[in-house]
Amino acid sequence: MATSDPGNAPVATPPAAGEGGSHRHPRATDRRLRVEDILKLMVAEGLVTAVDADQLARSRTHRFDHPLEMIADQKWRSLAAARPMMTLDWLVEWLAGKLGVPYHHIDPLKIDLVAVTNTMSNAYAERYRILPIAVSKGELTVATGEPFVRAWADELEKILHLRIKLVFANPQDIKRFVGEFFPLARSIKKASETTRGDVSLARNFEQLVEMGRHGTLDANDQHVIHIVDWLWQYAFEQRASDIHIEPRRDAGMVRFRIDGVLHQVYAIPNPVMLAMTSRIKLLARMEIVEKRRPQDGRIKTVSPNGQEIELRISTMPTAFGEKVVMRIFTPEVLIRDFQELGFAGEDLTRWDKMIHEPNGIILVTGPTGSGKTTTLYSTMKQLATPEVNVCSVEDPIEMIAPEFNQMQVQPVINVDFANGVRTLLRQDPDIIMVGEIRDRDTADMAVQAALTGHLVLSTLHTNDAPTAVTRLLDLGVPSYLISSTLLGVMAQRLVRTLCPHCKKPGDSPDEEAWRMLTAPFRADLPQQTQMAIGCLECRMTGYFGRMGLYEIMTLTPSLRRLIHAEAEDGKIREQAYKEGMKPLRVSGAVKIAAGLTTVDEVVKVAPLG
Repeated sequence: MATSDPGNAPVATPPAAGEGGSHRHPRATDRRLRVEDILKLMVAEGLVTAVDADQLARSRTHRFDHPLEMIADQKWRSLAAARPMMTLDWLVEWLAGKLGVPYHHIDPLKIDLVAVTNTMSNAYAERYRILPIAVSKGELTVATGEPFVRAWADELEKILHLRIKLVFANPQDIKRFVGEFFPLARSIKKASETTRGDVSLARNFEQLVEMGRHGTLDANDQHVIHIVDWLWQYAFEQRASDIHIEPRRDAGMVRFRIDGVLHQVYAIPNPVMLAMTSRIKLLARMEIVEKRRPQDGRIKTVSPNGQEIELRISTMPTAFGEKVVMRIFTPEVLIRDFQELGFAGEDLTRWDKMIHEPNGIILVTGPTGSGKTTTLYSTMKQLATPEVNVCSVEDPIEMIAPEFNQMQVQPVINVDFANGVRTLLRQDPDIIMVGEIRDRDTADMAVQAALTGHLVLSTLHTNDAPTAVTRLLDLGVPSYLISSTLLGVMAQRLVRTLCPHCKKPGDSPDEEAWRMLTAPFRADLPQQTQMAIGCLECRMTGYFGRMGLYEIMTLTPSLRRLIHAEAEDGKIREQAYKEGMKPLRVSGAVKIAAGLTTVDEVVKVAPLG
């Protein structure tokens, strides 16, 4: 279809996209969007001034395929009350409402690629600048930038014997996804056809191992490479922290973890999923034919915008084949400052004072996925000046950081945490990070390092800060050594933060729930909290990103006196509260009152009970 000039488009009131390439003439009722008509609507709505609108209407630029793209390029702010930036997405949604046509934001993660691309050819979609986005019994939903041009739709209804439902969508998205969806669907189809052997008959792990020995689709097949690259690209764009590729009985499932929540993304044919797994294992330098035991590896890649990204790969044998999880690490994780992590006020003061002590042990506790590693890396990044030697022993090394000297635990050759710390002590360190204290030997070496003048940072799996003391006692560390070396303990959790683009004022929280949330401290009930709404920026979830809740216990003389062989969590906790330690849920209450998160999010990670 020939590119139209928005300024010289035929006179019309609504939009349309199909004039060229068809043997049919456009219907008399078909009209295309004109920039002049849209600008008149905007002036009437009080969105822009008549002077600005007239100036743009006279510009007659030929750089844009669609009149809305021309208007969005002006980067105008609406003159209406809220004064939002009038982006292309905003303009499309606004115009859909004015014209009374259905609006649709194209989410590539919610489209069945194979099903929709089977309804028309790539050439047909490109000619009319349309994109099929959903097919159901008797109906095909098609996105268009010209929803009042239906000549092609009448034609398609007769060919497919389906009712065509038009939705108005961002024309740039349509162009982009037409260029991506059809080649991707073709790759999936070709990869399925190329597979040797009937992989779809596999129903248990033993059969999959046997077939794995004979090989299936080549991991270097260009179609497989295309699919894997595309999957990574979308994971990066959607801010995913993890990619899960899970074999199932009938098809492989792909899921993304975004802001701590798993989202189902695609179902992929089993042969293609097996080839994808092989491709990923090949890049991660794993043994491709070995499918019976778990493996770990890492891949360094670059996002479409040029950002270097590291992927940590883990495979696990399951009943239907190998499950792959890819943890995504970006440089942003390493350079986040404490305010970005969620530290504020007294918490920030306590943590900053603790990490600048010359020697001693600092512990970070919490369950898997609570942000402990990110906290430690961000802390070490700030401490790693040219004057100090920062070393770590990890299992595995989560992120490669040039400022640190990082050592990987290798149990097979007897390099465990304890031996790792022992080695580091001979490397003239100033600061040592131990990935995790799991046993008596590691705890003893951490204590030894602290006693000999080093600052030691490590993690421990406990529910709160006071419990870390009794956990060390349970591991067999003498109470007098804990008392003399432990500087403090920080427990943490992660909560989703409200999307700044769409959050709205909500009701004040229930008084009884607020009292339970802030016990044993009393905090004033906020007159109004913020609530999650949902917009395009946050994928309609109402949340964008995560931040930490912190419970920081510094070891004061009175607390040290409570550390003995028969120490009790309850007494340590009570004394810590007296000395200003705020529990996790109180930290959450502070962030609720500040309009950063919600009661539901805090209760999820820091129960009231």
